Amino acid sequence: MSENPDLLQSLPHVPEPVISGQAPLGAPATGSAWGKSPSTHDAREFLSGPLSRTSELLRIGRIGMEFLRGFRKLHFVGPCVTVFGSARFEPGHMYYELARQVGAKIASLGFTTMTGGGPGIMEAANRGAKESGGRSIGCNIILPHEQKPNPYVDCFVEFRYFFVRKVMLVKYSYGFVILPGGFGTLDELFEVVTLVQTKKVERFPIVLVGRKYWDPLIEFMKCRLIDGHTINKEDIDLFAVTDSPDEVESMLWQGVEESAKRQKTTPKPWWVLGE
Repeated sequence: MSENPDLLQSLPHVPEPVISGQAPLGAPATGSAWGKSPSTHDAREFLSGPLSRTSELLRIGRIGMEFLRGFRKLHFVGPCVTVFGSARFEPGHMYYELARQVGAKIASLGFTTMTGGGPGIMEAANRGAKESGGRSIGCNIILPHEQKPNPYVDCFVEFRYFFVRKVMLVKYSYGFVILPGGFGTLDELFEVVTLVQTKKVERFPIVLVGRKYWDPLIEFMKCRLIDGHTINKEDIDLFAVTDSPDEVESMLWQGVEESAKRQKTTPKPWWVLGE
């Protein structure tokens, strides 16, 4: 399946220079242009209970600035597909290589591959996209043991707050591919499924890759959540499961066709902001 520029052109966030490859994808991933959070203040304090009114007012400002940095950095990146998965898989591991193939398939569709920007599955997806001539973005999170950006991103943005980062990973994406991972990956999976289930966002493709890994979780949903009447039977159809990168490509393409039908206004550069 090959890239269709006409269909991508109809989607928002896709200025012509980005589609044609004539414009850079955000800032280059070098030095201070990475979009690194300007402060190393420990975000744990934010969730430790009431603080002084002055402190909380300042915190609102910092959170707002973090959103603003993300919006400015990612405004013109084009339609993205976000890939979630563990940071722990090394090159050569079957899930790493599977994610690498998925990144290549995303690139073949003309999408930008967006990940958390770290190692493991994130690196593999960015790498597959980069090796196939696609565009690649990393949205990293500051952790106690700092997560280094992988070398396969064209544009890198660093966040202090998980919730700001998750907004960015959802806001610019037209589909989600979830490979095996731990608590963070499960959090991201259920976040996007809940957004679709509660109709907070339009329905978009959510594809779980790795049947052997995901089947026990899906069986739990059927035996406990559906049978326990805590979700509806049709909610299990909000996502698909596959082992095939080719099927991932097909599912994503069907989803982008639906997005094109719900066309929104394409943002235009504003010269006042130096865009």
